[in-house]
Amino acid sequence: MSFLLGVLVLVVGLMASIALHELGHLLPAKRFGVYVPKYFVGFGPTIFSRKRGETEYGIKAIPLGGFVTLGGMFAPAREGVRTHRADGRPTLAQDAREISAEELPAGMEHRAFYLLPVWKRIVVMLGGPIVNLVLSVVLLAVVACGIGVAAPTTTLDTVSECLTGGEQSPGGDGTGGGEPCEPGPAHEAGLLPGDEIVSWGGVTPESWADVQEAIATSPVTAADVVVRRDGELVDLTVTPAEVARPQEDGSTSVQPFVGIGPAFAQDRLSPAEVPSLAWDQLSGTVRIVVNLPGTLLDVARATFGMQDRDPGVVGLVGVGRFAGEIASVDAPEYTPVQRFGDLLSLLGALNMTLFIFNLIPLLPLDGGHIAGGLWEALRRGFAKATGRPDPGPADTARLYPVTYVVVGLMLAMTVLLIVADIVVPVSLTG
Repeated sequence: MSFLLGVLVLVVGLMASIALHELGHLLPAKRFGVYVPKYFVGFGPTIFSRKRGETEYGIKAIPLGGFVTLGGMFAPAREGVRTHRADGRPTLAQDAREISAEELPAGMEHRAFYLLPVWKRIVVMLGGPIVNLVLSVVLLAVVACGIGVAAPTTTLDTVSECLTGGEQSPGGDGTGGGEPCEPGPAHEAGLLPGDEIVSWGGVTPESWADVQEAIATSPVTAADVVVRRDGELVDLTVTPAEVARPQEDGSTSVQPFVGIGPAFAQDRLSPAEVPSLAWDQLSGTVRIVVNLPGTLLDVARATFGMQDRDPGVVGLVGVGRFAGEIASVDAPEYTPVQRFGDLLSLLGALNMTLFIFNLIPLLPLDGGHIAGGLWEALRRGFAKATGRPDPGPADTARLYPVTYVVVGLMLAMTVLLIVADIVVPVSLTG
């Protein structure tokens, strides 16, 4: 039951995000006088609709997006542009132009979207993604400042028994209870889970980052360590080991190793820290989108058992599983407030993804229309600067064949991720 509740919360939040995204297009379009006949959340069969004024508002059955119909989206074909094939049928671009024109009732031609100045068209198309960005930052701020984020403390949660990890235990017991291994430095020195680091090598740490820095910058020699255990100060001596660790460029680097891990606690941040968190989330999402083609290829290979699944990209099924696991995982220390905060964080990450993905400069995405407007502004500006005639609105309908390819690729990506999320699912609980 809790699992389904988590999924339901995510679906409702996602639908609300989509509705607000489309509202980000609707409001400026109406403000600028564009004829807007339809505003819908979802695709497919209509579940509910009501007409108010000149606009029909409604909800459709498939909650995978939404749309606002802007009358006169595409400009008519310029003189000399081929509009029909040899057999007399209209080209795909001409089909788009005719459908766009049919969305304008008689007498409303002056309210066509393409007649707006370029800057107004860009404002309309940017409205949706900007709403998603604002939602993402607001949700991040609510979680970070109101609920708190999990932050490492100077109290230990784990102490590695072995230098190399695995199923071994120091010394073994000769009865099958474990094979001998080289003890971890912290374990050998007597550190225990629950110990609070008071000082390390003469440094008094205020955060876990200070502990890491003290270990990383100190010589690989015995370090005096003071911990608080059951209210008492305990003096210990830890001698770090040197281990080779992989680097991002594929090389290895010899670094000090102690074998300790921090306990985490909810830490409320100040509003001044939110922009940095938002930037980290935005830049991370950009990297994911830029690397998406290669990642999807890896996902396809993983689906057919050719390699392990990359957990960095999941589809809606995978995101739904995350929401369900957050709501249902059996962990007494995982409070309802923390669960709610993690669901909000998940929804915030989805909104950041919608913001970045919609700005890809390809039709039918918002970024494609923005790119068309910028190209038009560039052409008109160049013509004005060189004394040439105004070239008129950009004929973005000519890109419509590419739109079919983009839509096909997006559908293929959706299907691939759905199948992958079922065949080789990614789980938050491991």
